[in-house]
Amino acid sequence: MYDSETPLVDNSFGSFDETSVRHGFIRKVYAILSVQLLITLGFIALFVFSEPVKDYVADQAWMLIVAIILTFGLLIALVCVESLRRKTPINFILLGLFTICESFLLGVISSQYDTKIVLVAITVTAVVALSLTLFAFQTKIDFTVYSGLLFVLLICLLVFGIIAIIFPNDILTAVYGSLGALVFSAYLVIDTQMMIGGNHRYTISPEEYIFAAINLYLDIINIFLYILTILQVLNR
Repeated sequence: MYDSETPLVDNSFGSFDETSVRHGFIRKVYAILSVQLLITLGFIALFVFSEPVKDYVADQAWMLIVAIILTFGLLIALVCVESLRRKTPINFILLGLFTICESFLLGVISSQYDTKIVLVAITVTAVVALSLTLFAFQTKIDFTVYSGLLFVLLICLLVFGIIAIIFPNDILTAVYGSLGALVFSAYLVIDTQMMIGGNHRYTISPEEYIFAAINLYLDIINIFLYILTILQVLNR
């Protein structure tokens, strides 16, 4: 769907010198991310397994429109307005609203797919996300230096997506889904390393736990959506 390119990076490592501060920051980010993912899974399960809910929302188009507007509005506010992102409890309130709106949209999208495909996509996404996270923690390669190149690839992916919509084709769709999953997998590694800090060229300040959680959350749900796309093509 989309990803927020990191506007806040710190080239100095002073804020990450204390191991306890770094570890506390990482724990807080993953605690927030875990709650976000649990909420999202709950919405997906509700829409996939409950026909009454699916049918009701299908008849209420305004709910979908409001959710889309709120999702992008809240995302822009959290990413672009530093005071909203750092001030408690408003940052958690806005993040909670964003997560609910995004989860609602993902639930609606997932309800359009076969239940088996959705369950497989969730499983594959979990395995991919966990594997890439462990890789990002263990590898000595600094992938944050490639964030600019990855942003260019993201723009190319968006253009390719428009072409795939104009000229619908299973092969194009499969290639688009594969490239999308690859790009956001790379984003997940980079965003994880930026959160870890240490010897990586670019890091995120410990005060930006909300921003870091949003980055990782968007990476994971985008991987999920692109895997859904691939599985849908393979299932035809």
